Amino acid sequence: MRKVFSYLRPYTFPSIIAFSLMLIELTVELLLPLFLGLMINQGVVNQDIQNIAFWGSIMIGLALLSFLAGVLNSFLSSHVSFSYAYDLREELFSKIQSFTYAKLNKYPTSSLVTRFTNDIRQIQNTVFMVLRIMAKAPLTVLGGVIMAFVVNAQLALIFLVTVPLLILFLLWILKISSKLFKQVQSNVDDVNRVMQENLAGMRLIKAFTRRSTEENRFDDANRTLAVTTRKTFRIVESSGPVLLFVMNLSLIFIIWFGSIQTVNGQANIGEVVTMINYALRVAMAISMFSFIIMILSRTKASAERISEVLTEEDGEQEELKQAVFSLSKGRLVFENVSFRYPDAFKETLSDISFSVNAGERLAIIGATGSGKTSLFQLIPRLYEPSKGNIYVDDILLTDYSFKALRDGIGYVPQTPLLFTGSIFDNIAFGKKDATMDEVIQAAKDAQIHDTIQQLEHQYETRVGQKGVNLSGGQKQRISIARALIRKPEMLMLDDSTSALDLATEARFLQALNYYPYTVLLITQKIATAKTSDRILLLDQGKILDIGTHNELLDRSELYRAVAESQQEKEVLHAK
Repeated sequence: MRKVFSYLRPYTFPSIIAFSLMLIELTVELLLPLFLGLMINQGVVNQDIQNIAFWGSIMIGLALLSFLAGVLNSFLSSHVSFSYAYDLREELFSKIQSFTYAKLNKYPTSSLVTRFTNDIRQIQNTVFMVLRIMAKAPLTVLGGVIMAFVVNAQLALIFLVTVPLLILFLLWILKISSKLFKQVQSNVDDVNRVMQENLAGMRLIKAFTRRSTEENRFDDANRTLAVTTRKTFRIVESSGPVLLFVMNLSLIFIIWFGSIQTVNGQANIGEVVTMINYALRVAMAISMFSFIIMILSRTKASAERISEVLTEEDGEQEELKQAVFSLSKGRLVFENVSFRYPDAFKETLSDISFSVNAGERLAIIGATGSGKTSLFQLIPRLYEPSKGNIYVDDILLTDYSFKALRDGIGYVPQTPLLFTGSIFDNIAFGKKDATMDEVIQAAKDAQIHDTIQQLEHQYETRVGQKGVNLSGGQKQRISIARALIRKPEMLMLDDSTSALDLATEARFLQALNYYPYTVLLITQKIATAKTSDRILLLDQGKILDIGTHNELLDRSELYRAVAESQQEKEVLHAK
């Protein structure tokens, strides 16, 4: 939690000024009852208009000073809290960007969204409240007790009995509520997760008529959140009546004993009125403690959740690696590579060894779950191998900086992802300074240019969230264009032509011949695979064979069976 609040350091000076202004407000509040007692004793009791005017003028002047201090304090508190929240979001986003795939799997998307929104907003509000009023409440209690002893020590002894008991009670409530609010935030994650899944899969839900099932699933998550929240707030809110009851008893005792002292001549009316004012102020301050406890409990839970992300040590420490090497040819070598996902029971890839020459096109084919995508993810170091070494251009993969390595790779994932923006923006995402001519050429080679030209706004056509207003084939081709515009040394296509018709795919593969890239192509289609220089046959995480289309037909029963299932019988022995 200390990590989270360390980002307040740049705002130490304005925080000190804001706190000082709050102390001015507090000082005025503590002096006003004292001056009121003096005005009663010296002016009202003696019917001295001059003294009444004198002390009244001082009180009005102090009230104006408190007002100005409050306005300035609000301004500075807002500045500190909003700036701090901005920095915290920036740091949290940067940290998540550095996460490996393995680390990202630890945090569901819904949980990260909640931390970015609810948790940071909770901490931001708390920083503002601390500088504005929260710190004032305990200081009012402390200052009120001290001033009460200054005015009348005997009556003030009542505070020594009640205040410590209330503080212990509040600490106990804080301990319980902190755990409960952490559970509340976790339940918020669950509700967000169900909502995100439903919004993303709305078409599928409607197609399978699963509306009632999903409503029940959301109702379960929502009910759990409601029950936990209700329980938490009941415990916190119950502290308020307890605090007020004890402080009201204290006020009654002060009035009772004060009247006795006044009759006996041990106290004057001004002192009793002053003590009552201090008792009321202390009671009001303590009545805020239930609100403060709720805020601090939620903030503690939120700070721990954000700190959990910020203190992760498995991020990609790019700054520690200088860009000494860069891809120049695209030659790839796997040497006895094995890979196991975190917490997995068995290896996804086992003892993988093969090489791809610069400019060569290698197709990777295999059944679902054979490890094709996992193999791809090792090359740009989205995951690290458990054993073995990977070389690019005869340089160990780990000797490259992340930026240098990935700048030389054009990667098209299995599921295309487009960003909200224009089609131009999505293609140019692959190259920061891309020109319109470069975008158009990449689109032509990806076989999407003619389709874009038919749209009303062409390359300025807006793309909906995740490309919802485009077909699967259109999204795939835009993703391919985004990779082509990088002009990488190595192009990786993870089943990226699955939604294309045979004619469009053939034109795209033909266009690739004009690019001097090393191409790695995952595919399920024999017709696509046989256009490659070689084919790697993968099964259950192991290489069964590697060779040309004809070589595999001659010596691999599995490859021959796949080819036959795709009606390739007439070309089985074509040379």
